[in-house]
Amino acid sequence: MMGYTYSLVLFFSVIICFIASFDRRILFNRHFGAFIKSAILVAIPFIAWDVWFTAKGVWWFNTDYTLGIALAGLPIEEWLFFICIPFSCVFTYFCFDKFFRWEWLSGLNNLIVFVSVIICSVMALVHFDKIYTLITATATITTLIYLHFVAKADWIGKASLVFTILMLGFFPVNGILTGTELETPIVNYNPGDFLGIRILTIPIEDAVYGYTQFLLVLYFFKRFKHIDDESKK
Repeated sequence: MMGYTYSLVLFFSVIICFIASFDRRILFNRHFGAFIKSAILVAIPFIAWDVWFTAKGVWWFNTDYTLGIALAGLPIEEWLFFICIPFSCVFTYFCFDKFFRWEWLSGLNNLIVFVSVIICSVMALVHFDKIYTLITATATITTLIYLHFVAKADWIGKASLVFTILMLGFFPVNGILTGTELETPIVNYNPGDFLGIRILTIPIEDAVYGYTQFLLVLYFFKRFKHIDDESKK
């Protein structure tokens, strides 16, 4: 049963959102194509990052909790992670955007970007010797600057609120992956490569990493969805 742990974490992370996608009030299933394209596009650099970090020993996986199928040094569950977790995140954003009036959150875009970029810049400069911290901070800075100043995304405040709410699910999911309620973690980290600040068992970098991934998938999802909507007119 241990060997199914990681796959079960992914299954329970996505199954409710997947079923709800077909609800007539939501119909997120109509946008599966846009989501898959956006998730795969963003997964390419993130998986390359994952493969590189695994090869360098920044983190590694306890295969006792996986199915034992690996590709490029990563368990198959880790590949599926980049589809399943973004699916639940984008689905949640889609529902909030459909059912709530929350345009006022766009007024927080400047504040969120400014504060986030400053904090990440300080972390990158002070802890440049910690590769997970440095690359996560740099990726977040680059993503926020592009979205805010180049793409002119007016939804960063909305996405940030959704991600904050999603942290309620992030804690149990990433908690299990990093060792909560397990004898040993599924994902192990080299203590010299990250800050060592953990939320329960979760490195703080994981939360920032997840936020950046979510923003990028959402950005491309909106673009692909717009193209699909225009083609149907």
